[in-house]
Amino acid sequence: MALNFEQKKAVVAEVADAANKALAAVAAEYRGLTVEEMTELRVKAREDGVILKVAKNTLVRRAVEGTEYECMQDSLAGPLLFAFSMEDPGAAARLVKDYSKDHKKLIAKLVAVGGELYDASELERLSNLPTYDQAISMLMSVMKAPVEKFVRTLAEPHTKMVRTVAAVRDAKQAA
Repeated sequence: MALNFEQKKAVVAEVADAANKALAAVAAEYRGLTVEEMTELRVKAREDGVILKVAKNTLVRRAVEGTEYECMQDSLAGPLLFAFSMEDPGAAARLVKDYSKDHKKLIAKLVAVGGELYDASELERLSNLPTYDQAISMLMSVMKAPVEKFVRTLAEPHTKMVRTVAAVRDAKQAA
């Protein structure tokens, strides 16, 4: 079904809005996926905070103009599904990577982060980025480690003395 001019403008506006707010974008070829598989992918995307868009490449070229995903314009070819990470940069990459394990017809073609276009081989690296909560917990553990070591160092002389006194007591009781 062909889109009229107003519908095309709406699609361009939707994709442009998603691209302006996104932290990362992944374009994947979806040729051969069934409607049920696409619906399942969309449900997973909603759960992960990823916006999925399927649109003509010419409309996407117009939509990403002036955004940091303008670098994708020259590489758009074939039927592509666009996944925009809204909450953490690795969400779209994790979605495409995990879904393509079970559905071989979903093939990542482009990965863009921070205005830089990367090859599809970088999908693995982007998908391994920690989520916001994981990054905060890693930071907190790094910040907490020196304090814990300092406290253990301060407590060690007292602990050593208590162990020595206990050993002397045990030796006297045994004798």
